[in-house]
Amino acid sequence: MSLESVPPKYAQLVHALQRRIESGDYPPGSLLPSENQLIQEFGVSRPTVVAALRVLREQGWIESQQGKGRFVRGRPARSTDRPRPGQAYLTAPESDTPGELLEVGVLAAPNRVATLLGLEAKSKAFLRRRLIARDGEPAEIVSLWLPLEVTEGTDLTTAMPLDEGIREHLQTRKGVRFDHVAEQITARMPTTQEGRQLGMPRNTPLLAVYGTVKDASGRALVAVEVLMPADRHELEDAYPIG
Repeated sequence: MSLESVPPKYAQLVHALQRRIESGDYPPGSLLPSENQLIQEFGVSRPTVVAALRVLREQGWIESQQGKGRFVRGRPARSTDRPRPGQAYLTAPESDTPGELLEVGVLAAPNRVATLLGLEAKSKAFLRRRLIARDGEPAEIVSLWLPLEVTEGTDLTTAMPLDEGIREHLQTRKGVRFDHVAEQITARMPTTQEGRQLGMPRNTPLLAVYGTVKDASGRALVAVEVLMPADRHELEDAYPIG
């Protein structure tokens, strides 16, 4: 999420909290001040505070724990204003993202997905696929593939948009914690159905971004596939030089 397109107070609060985290005023593992405390200290409205905290969560600076509050994680390994492809769909509530749910159910995992999840070939996995809209136009197809045992006892199998992020939902319901993501980027031509869903002109390739979310032990929890028309997207990264 780019801070250039948000109201000044919203952006200023994000940067102020980031500076406090980087300076050690809010060290990793510490409890972030409550919404009411931030409202009083910075003299801003609750929607401004809520929006700023959402950005910090999506970028990986903080995490929410139900019933406990928001905790500091520290400066993300990749520090850019825009989250990595697929990251927002793991952290942001589905109900906050314009789009439609295309498919929910148990299917045979494609070979690449089975490999990413550490499953045997032709094994079944759970799929949750959404068509994301930007400015009223189809922009991305996001598919979340999960091992069947990970979805047991969760709301991921429903056809209703979730009011919390996938990460938070799985942490609350299953007690699993996301540790890191392994990412792959490829290019290919879309299928007829993908091209139609995304409103793509003929002979236009797709960028396919795959992210495998793993816990600290290396166990794969989720495979994310983000399909983006190559003529409408570009991928940008920034990293330190040691």
